[in-house]
Amino acid sequence: MVLSSSPLQLLKSLVFYIVLLRAGSSLARSILTKGPAQTVKDLVAEALQTIITASRSAIPGANSLVQAEIDKSVKSLQAGMLKDSRGENARLPPKGLSDDAVRAELKRHHQLGHVHWKDGKVSGAVYHGGDQLGSLITEAYGLFNVSNPLHPELFPGIRKMEAEIISMVLAMYNAKAEAAGSMTTGGTESILMSVKTHREWAKATKGITKPEMVVPVTIHAAFDKAADYFGVKMISIPMDPKTGEVDLELVKRAITPNTIMLAGSAPNFPHGIMDNIPALAALAKKHNIGMHVDACLGGFIIPFAEKAGFPQAYPFDFRVDGVTAISCDTHKYGFAPKGSSVIMYHTKELRKHQYFIAPNWPGGVYASPTISGSRAGALIAGCWTALMKFGEEGYIETTREIVGAARKIKSGINSIDGLAILGNPLGSVISFVSTGPVKIFAVGDILSKKGWHLNMLQRPEAIHIACTYLTVGVADQLVADVKEAVELLKRDPSAGEGEFAAIYGTAASVPDRSIIADVSRGFLDGLTMM
Repeated sequence: MVLSSSPLQLLKSLVFYIVLLRAGSSLARSILTKGPAQTVKDLVAEALQTIITASRSAIPGANSLVQAEIDKSVKSLQAGMLKDSRGENARLPPKGLSDDAVRAELKRHHQLGHVHWKDGKVSGAVYHGGDQLGSLITEAYGLFNVSNPLHPELFPGIRKMEAEIISMVLAMYNAKAEAAGSMTTGGTESILMSVKTHREWAKATKGITKPEMVVPVTIHAAFDKAADYFGVKMISIPMDPKTGEVDLELVKRAITPNTIMLAGSAPNFPHGIMDNIPALAALAKKHNIGMHVDACLGGFIIPFAEKAGFPQAYPFDFRVDGVTAISCDTHKYGFAPKGSSVIMYHTKELRKHQYFIAPNWPGGVYASPTISGSRAGALIAGCWTALMKFGEEGYIETTREIVGAARKIKSGINSIDGLAILGNPLGSVISFVSTGPVKIFAVGDILSKKGWHLNMLQRPEAIHIACTYLTVGVADQLVADVKEAVELLKRDPSAGEGEFAAIYGTAASVPDRSIIADVSRGFLDGLTMM
């Protein structure tokens, strides 16, 4: 009996020590890459989530009660979403409508809703909004509405315009002759392509089969999506609490033989802060790994900022040794129609790892540069139209006006007692927090009642605005409205206890993040509800 149980006992001990070793290794790496304080916070949050999940399953009726509250929140969200746009056409009409009838329906749908974005009180979303530009882009769209770059032999004009767009954007970012790029449907796809490309490059050249990327915690959520889609482990590095930039010392500690790339923002979406791109690129070059600069948001601001009178914190383009890829959205401050972005690589050789080719398909040899097969050539034509319309001088001027408006808002917010700007943003994005008793989401609630549609942030709780060309005329009004909201809340804290503050305040404070995920799924379901 003793003899037969010894191997079993040995096996149990071996399994125990392996589990212990892995847990210890994971804890040690977390401390190295996030620091002791953040590691403790993460462990507490993870433990709390485990306890909550177990309690919901163990306590009779607990899960049903929680689910009932989730369903209630989801129904409320969906009801608000459908209020002005409940579907009517669940099936094809038995008989097609006349042209005039279709036009009438189009006009009716265009008028649904109540947000008047042309008044400039919206963060991001519509970056120019001018009628003249809109008409010109619509004309371009009409000319090329059937075109598809998948068929360059049928639509050579679209092939030419796409190549010119990529070339123009590469030149904006001071790329060398061996550089290359592709057009995508937006910043998310550009980032997805970069992660996929660096993964394939690392596998082919370094044999890495368990890829990791090291990125700032403030990097765009598209990197989370890329990690999920492509099986790349994402190591998120905290930001420096003073500068808002990624903590470089923690980045250094996070790099391992499995690291395929680093990334930095120029600037990041939450706070408008640019990471130290030269320092990150130097680390990437030292370890022979990729370095992606996410300039999706700053795309048509940072290349023109210095000429517009607003020098940036760091160099950020292909002049920085070690930068291997840059994503730049043309459909934000490039004022192109939604659905266009450019992903750039420092060499054509690296871009080859992005391509998908199926040489043995019975339907013929299939090849595509990005995720999509067929693409809307009309969007390429619209993008080309915007770039040709503005030119370098035009973008320098719009940068001067937009960043000027952001600086005005930044200065105004900094002068309000009880509020503070996060970091030192130098571009078009401003984020501010409460430094006193006034709750920042209560400020957001009052601003919402005044017609503003700004972004609410978490970790830390803050309000964010991405200034656009439409913001230029209302910068002073925003500062005045924020100041008035703070003064009102100091006199009467209950003034900001509306639905807006309740939703975001609750979302930020709920320890069970699975609840937030469930509500988010309900929101996404609502997007296609009739």
